[in-house]
Amino acid sequence: MPTFQYKGLQANGTMAEGRVDAPGRPDAFRQIEALGLRPINLEEQASAKSPASAGASAGLDKFSLKLKSEKITARTLENFTRLLSSLLAAGVPLSRALVILQREAATPLAAAKWKEIHDLVVDGLSLADAMAKSPDVFPRVYTAMVHAGETGGFLDVVLAQIADFQAREKDLRAKVTSAMLYPCILAVLALGVLIFLLVFFIPNFQKLFKGFGGTLPAITKVIIFASDVVRGYGLFVVAGIFVAVLLLRHWFQSPKGKRIWEGTLLKMPIVGPLSAQFAMARFCRMLGTLLGAGVPLVQALQVARQSIGNQILVDAVSSSITRVQEGSRLGQSLADCRGLFPGSVLEMVSVAEESGKLDAELVRVAGVTEGDLDRQLKTAVAFAEPLMLFVVAGFIGTIFIGMLLPIFTLQQYIK
Repeated sequence: MPTFQYKGLQANGTMAEGRVDAPGRPDAFRQIEALGLRPINLEEQASAKSPASAGASAGLDKFSLKLKSEKITARTLENFTRLLSSLLAAGVPLSRALVILQREAATPLAAAKWKEIHDLVVDGLSLADAMAKSPDVFPRVYTAMVHAGETGGFLDVVLAQIADFQAREKDLRAKVTSAMLYPCILAVLALGVLIFLLVFFIPNFQKLFKGFGGTLPAITKVIIFASDVVRGYGLFVVAGIFVAVLLLRHWFQSPKGKRIWEGTLLKMPIVGPLSAQFAMARFCRMLGTLLGAGVPLVQALQVARQSIGNQILVDAVSSSITRVQEGSRLGQSLADCRGLFPGSVLEMVSVAEESGKLDAELVRVAGVTEGDLDRQLKTAVAFAEPLMLFVVAGFIGTIFIGMLLPIFTLQQYIK
């Protein structure tokens, strides 16, 4: 039976410490309260390991390391959120609902994480604070919405809306991924064909060109030089590209690099408007969801701001929140964020504020924007496919022309 080390306050205000044996944490708490103490801290003690169990302990350690290296998927988190919402709506107490979810977890890692959340809640933390201790599983937007639901007394409603939001965001990301799949495949194939030509095709022509005795065209020299570099220093080139990618990734993750990259992204001709629309759809849906759940406007804006993703747009919305706190209307406050909110959206927000239907209008705007974003993605991909084919054909055609030009002058060299 597990042994628990506890700390508790006595009736006179002094601290008491001790140990109790109990099947689980709830039983340990009941035993401590039966002693007339108010539990402050409770930790399960590690049991002594016998030499015979050393091998098993090593196996458990490896298993634990494996669990830490894995990650809870978005689908698992969505199922957890939806089931927890259903259990709370059915009147099941929070601690018992967490126990049920732990028992029905799809993976050992999820079961361990739900047990950790349960233990923290039993220890006295709120659900939002317990989730905030695992930011790799529960994003800041998630915990902020849970906190709002706990504060307002409608946690089950907020959890259901979080699950719906996660499902819609997953569908939108899936559309973006599927739209970019074909251009990426074309790019990989183009790179493969180019490497094949440089490594295997061009060396055969080099043997032929050596006996010409004339000067090769400039384009042919450039292609031969590229072939020599790839064949002689290919591994070093790959290693250099790999190191450069790692350095760039590290720089992009820094605050300064992230801001520069996000600013550049917003200024790109096609990618910029699509990124801004995607951010606006997330913001509007999150804000409308929170307002529909009864969250105050300022608090809902602070939570929805975190869902945008682009720090430059987050800063722009932050200044708008300050104006709302000072008494301005939402539509007027967002007017300076032209890169995120078009004039038509601001007009709809202003009208919805006056009619008292802001939450429904924001969700409707998000749905319309997502549909428009889907059509624009399809158009962009339809434009990217022939462009990629043109680029591939251009590279291959340039190589063939560069290799065939000396052959066209072969008669002159023979004379």
